[in-house]
Amino acid sequence: MTRPHTLTASFVPVILGTALALEYTYTVHWNLFWAMLIASMLIQIATNLFNEYFDYKRGLDTEDSIGIGGSIVRDGFEPKTISNLAKLLCLISLGIGLYICIHSSWWVGLAGVGCMAVGYLYSGGAKPIAYTPFGEIASGLFMGLFILWIAFFIQADTLTMRAVLISLPIGFLVGAINMANNIRDLDNDQEKGRRTLPIVLGYEQAVKVFSYVIAAAYLWMVGLVLAHVISFWALLVFLSLPKALQAILGFKTKGTALKLMPAMQATAQLSTLFGLLLFVGIIWDHVV
Repeated sequence: MTRPHTLTASFVPVILGTALALEYTYTVHWNLFWAMLIASMLIQIATNLFNEYFDYKRGLDTEDSIGIGGSIVRDGFEPKTISNLAKLLCLISLGIGLYICIHSSWWVGLAGVGCMAVGYLYSGGAKPIAYTPFGEIASGLFMGLFILWIAFFIQADTLTMRAVLISLPIGFLVGAINMANNIRDLDNDQEKGRRTLPIVLGYEQAVKVFSYVIAAAYLWMVGLVLAHVISFWALLVFLSLPKALQAILGFKTKGTALKLMPAMQATAQLSTLFGLLLFVGIIWDHVV
């Protein structure tokens, strides 16, 4: 139901934004950190629930669908229950966001509402983002970069260019999770009238773009180290390279959605591992 493999898109940006702010402020407001972490994860779960609800309503999900939560089509949950739960989680997130705003800035609330709105509009509304070629950009920007920037801002009361530059690979990889999902579901999505980026590009070109996005995350980190924006400890992210290769090679040969599932899972694991290794590099550079 909650699709745990996607939750990396919520907690990794929060811990990285906080780690970068620690370098700037030398302290952490733990109350704001935990509030941000919980709110971010609740928004991600709500997004997953809205996605499942609207995909079911539009006939995209069936009992034979691969990779979905399956709480409606396989576990027997009422669609209204899933929708109401998603709305409840959004309401709780709004309450937590209010707490964060009181202790930070009301601009944070505006950014948070924007992320929540995109979470709903991804699969809801008259023209869902998920039915367009812009899903990867939306997820990378709002569920990757914006979350990281908010996490940084509530700790440092500002947003530095350095934080923005270091955050970009995370946006790339969060977007890559979405693209991996769309590559896996290309045939089914095309039959149901979607126009995702992989459908527009075609399978082979989509896998190439997917590979370039992942490569860009690593090359960007090398560039930041060479430009002295971040220490060489950031190159710890290259320890995740085997997982990147697993994800890319897993999509090289087109197969059924079931056969492509390991490559999709590897992409989510890559995003987590890359982010955690970058976090370790940032913290290690701070303590030494």
